[in-house]
Amino acid sequence: MPDSAPGEVSNPLWLLAELTYRCPLQCAYCANPVALRYNDELDTDDWLSVFEQSRALGAAQLGFSGGEPLLRQDLEILIRSGRELGYYTNLITSGIGLSEARIAAFREAGLDHIQVSFQASDEELNNRIAGSRKAFAQKLAMAQEVKAQGYPMVLNFVIHRQNIEQIDRIIELSMELQADYVELATAQYYGWALLNRDHLLPTRAQLERAEAVTNDYRARLNGSGPKLIFVTPDYYEERPKGCMNGWGNLFLTITPDGTALPCHSARELPIDFPNVRQTRVEEIWYRSNGFNHFRGYEWMKEPCRSCSEKEKDFGGCRCQAFAMTGDAANADPVCSKSPHHHLITDARERAEQGMQQQPLLLRNHHNSAEAERLIAKG
Repeated sequence: MPDSAPGEVSNPLWLLAELTYRCPLQCAYCANPVALRYNDELDTDDWLSVFEQSRALGAAQLGFSGGEPLLRQDLEILIRSGRELGYYTNLITSGIGLSEARIAAFREAGLDHIQVSFQASDEELNNRIAGSRKAFAQKLAMAQEVKAQGYPMVLNFVIHRQNIEQIDRIIELSMELQADYVELATAQYYGWALLNRDHLLPTRAQLERAEAVTNDYRARLNGSGPKLIFVTPDYYEERPKGCMNGWGNLFLTITPDGTALPCHSARELPIDFPNVRQTRVEEIWYRSNGFNHFRGYEWMKEPCRSCSEKEKDFGGCRCQAFAMTGDAANADPVCSKSPHHHLITDARERAEQGMQQQPLLLRNHHNSAEAERLIAKG
């Protein structure tokens, strides 16, 4: 596809700053690259320049993510810069490494929003999923402290086969913590999660029950408790979602080493993405091959090219198409029109039968080499 000009492409609205891939947890559904890349992180000045350039293009929301962004010692400086530039700032954290003093420092720096993640509603399962014996107690204490210091209580639970039967207890815990918003997000199968899919993908019956339980709590709460956001997985749909509202349309992700991506999973694609160390953000967003690669519809193959729904779903997720079919230009296999849809139905069938072809791989250095071997094997 030819390079786009500013007048033909919308401005970025959401900037996700993936500050580091380092993390104290080992979650088996982690979306970060399975090849652990910890070196060569952008320094403070690099990030400040990215924030300024992106804001000049119109970006309004700034998310600090990772890995675990708390491991960056300059996080307070980055928050303050983002706030001074006029961003709405959001910290996405496991809560590990957080403290009362640091929450206060973030507030003083102008942070607007803190989202704390949990792996489950009870200590034993939470810690087993996270690969940490002390994770749950720390998360609980920090969630309470976030609330005590006046932040909206925003919780995130990644829902999968290992914890979906706890959905009622997860909601009860959220109510006990006086959460304002609770994201019950079913696992998305990229990176580590794709390798562990047979351990993580729930059955259709489990999902239907979980959604019914969530709807029952919504009705009982009647607006008086946390807002429950249940994000369904696309594996049980017949049409794909409009991934990221379209490639290079709203979201700009900068990875720890400065690689610029249209979404956080795109690094695994065989595309030469630009780096903010060599190229200005304006050039990256409007004119780089990486960001123009799947804009528009010219790149589409059949059945997407002639599909009446292509302006709604954009052919689905490019990362999922590549991970499952080996070609990012193929229709997302979630779509029932895709010639590769059987890959999705086969995964559903394995979930129904409880089949597990590979051992569960926690995200750590030891398992990274094995994960890369499995990917190379296909």
